[in-house]
Amino acid sequence: MTKRNRKLIGAFTIIAYVVVYALLAMALAQSAPVQDASKLVQGLIYAVLGLSWIVPMMPLIAWMEKTDKA
Repeated sequence: MTKRNRKLIGAFTIIAYVVVYALLAMALAQSAPVQDASKLVQGLIYAVLGLSWIVPMMPLIAWMEKTDKA
């Protein structure tokens, strides 16, 4: 598979994942335990939710950037 095809597949996969992840993160952020927590805890939760989508995408990005075989 060429690098161009991997990037196309990866781009669509990332977009789909981020949409689903954002919906789940918003639902979790609006849950009662998070809303009842202190402002500091809420800020930490929002920071973790905002950044944690990156970790599962790292292998996909590495796969997308793999060089083509000769």
